[in-house]
Amino acid sequence: MNKHFFKSLLLSVAYFSIQTITAQEYVSKVWVADLGNGKYKNPVLNADYSDPDAIRVGDDFYMISSSFNHIPGLPLLHSKDLVNWTILTHVLPKQIPAETFKKVQHGNGVWAPAIRFHKNEYYIYYPDPDFGIYLTKASRPEGPWSTPELIYEGKGLIDPCPLWDENGKTYLVHAYAGSRAGIKSVIAIAPMNQEGTKVTGQSVIVYDGHEDDPTIEGPKFYKRNGYYYIFAPAGGVPTGWQLILRSKNIYGPYERKNVLDQGKSPINGPHQGAWVDTPTGEDWFLHFQDKEAYGRVVHLQPMKWVKDWPVIGEDKDGDGKGEPVLVYKKPNVGKNWPTVTPAESDEFNSPILGKQWQWQANADGTWAFAGNKGNLRLYTKQIPAEAKSLWDVPNILGQKFPADNFQVTTKITFTPNDKLENEKVGLIILGQDYSTLFLKSKKDGIYLGYGLCKGAVKGKEEVESIIGKIDTKTVYFRVQVSNGGICKWFYSTDNKKFLPIAEPFTALPGKWVGAKVGLYAVRNTQINDSGYADVDWFHVEPIK
Repeated sequence: MNKHFFKSLLLSVAYFSIQTITAQEYVSKVWVADLGNGKYKNPVLNADYSDPDAIRVGDDFYMISSSFNHIPGLPLLHSKDLVNWTILTHVLPKQIPAETFKKVQHGNGVWAPAIRFHKNEYYIYYPDPDFGIYLTKASRPEGPWSTPELIYEGKGLIDPCPLWDENGKTYLVHAYAGSRAGIKSVIAIAPMNQEGTKVTGQSVIVYDGHEDDPTIEGPKFYKRNGYYYIFAPAGGVPTGWQLILRSKNIYGPYERKNVLDQGKSPINGPHQGAWVDTPTGEDWFLHFQDKEAYGRVVHLQPMKWVKDWPVIGEDKDGDGKGEPVLVYKKPNVGKNWPTVTPAESDEFNSPILGKQWQWQANADGTWAFAGNKGNLRLYTKQIPAEAKSLWDVPNILGQKFPADNFQVTTKITFTPNDKLENEKVGLIILGQDYSTLFLKSKKDGIYLGYGLCKGAVKGKEEVESIIGKIDTKTVYFRVQVSNGGICKWFYSTDNKKFLPIAEPFTALPGKWVGAKVGLYAVRNTQINDSGYADVDWFHVEPIK
């Protein structure tokens, strides 16, 4: 049975059965946090799930993260044990206002969100720093999720989190983005209606971090033993600490305590995240670590309460302030669960794009055909007139770096439109600088090329180097990413002998996100049809 017949068979049954390879079946070849011996290693998610928030509902844990301009947005992950995670869904199939997010909006869009379960409904509050705070709800975490409603309008309102108090009152804690609000390093609380669907009064600043806790933001709201608690990161993304504020009064005054920082560990800036408990009564804390080109990866720390203060991580000297653990016993959730990870590799056998993929902006239905006989077909799309480089192109289909060391190999067949020149399809490492290996059409055939853009974020143009004409429409592109985001490029015409291309490239993060590895198909003119690239598969594996 040949490969393409087998793929077609899988495709035909997909609509009626699995539709896509279930996330529960996938185990990464490059990073698995579960050590298989009752312990885990950090990070539990070695990928850019920044600003995590999480809850437990029954025996299930749900986590969300910021997604900025990437679509679908607001990833919702699921776990049974806080170590093994899968992508359940994305809450936002498109981002609103739709017209705004048709264009690439690097660093804008969904900032740090919060998830809560209240009266048998799931609530997600997320901020857009240019518009305000939105709310979306669902009766099931898989969705459907309601159309987001702007419940608190205002520039610079960020990082919301609700609290339903025992007295029937409801509040929203939040921070301010200095770039829009003209002030930062303060935490505020606003009253809401009882349902938590509308802010009903003016925000009141309850904590000023300018002296002791600069850049305090990302607050999460809890109540325990009569204390109101605000868990908030302070000190800045790469190097900060986890601050706890507590008070017997909702509006303060609040006591402060640093309960987690780097200490003598190699984990810089361990902060911003969520307190969750297990059905067996254990307490745990999820937070991020900024790893530059790799984004903000997610760690899991043990947590306990001492004199009504949380102690997070390992407190080796007993002063109430912990430091991150690298390896630790897994949470006790009452049973053992299989090892699973978010999907990375893709055979493109499904009529639905895998949940690991995101576009740079709201997607147009003409960009891709996911069910093309076991291939992902990408149609060339005219580059926006205002685009200086691929940095500004919306139809780049990317995914997060999945580990410190990995390689991606993909098989691409290019069928250009014979009425066009300069159609271009390729594999890209995209960040504030980017590099790409591509095929390009000319009148006399298809050419192999390498592109490098230094300063893409500043509007610099790509420097394109044509390597030479090739006599095949099918190529295999490979990029190897090693410690520090060092990228090496290769190509092959037979998937056996891979030839190196160009000097090593050092990946940079995007704007508030890690670098992405992705696919694209573009052109510089517009006629009534397009060429296309058929991507047969995309494999993420250890460096060979």
